Amino acid sequence: MGTGQSSNSNTLVVPQANAALDQMKYEVAQELGIAIPQDGYYGNMATRDTGAIGGHITRKLVQIAEQQLAGQFR
Repeated sequence: MGTGQSSNSNTLVVPQANAALDQMKYEVAQELGIAIPQDGYYGNMATRDTGAIGGHITRKLVQIAEQQLAGQFR
């Protein structure tokens, strides 16, 4: 790792986004029909399901960013 980089790749650049990302995670899981464990332990979930949730969240974040960029350059 280079200097100044966190050893935890899950550290948010904007910590205030944590609640919005958490909400997005539950919305995506619901859309996909995947139950999120109430106790917060993901160890019993299928890797396929957690990957699907992460992939959909990434697509939504990219879409949001593209819309914001498009709005800036009109």
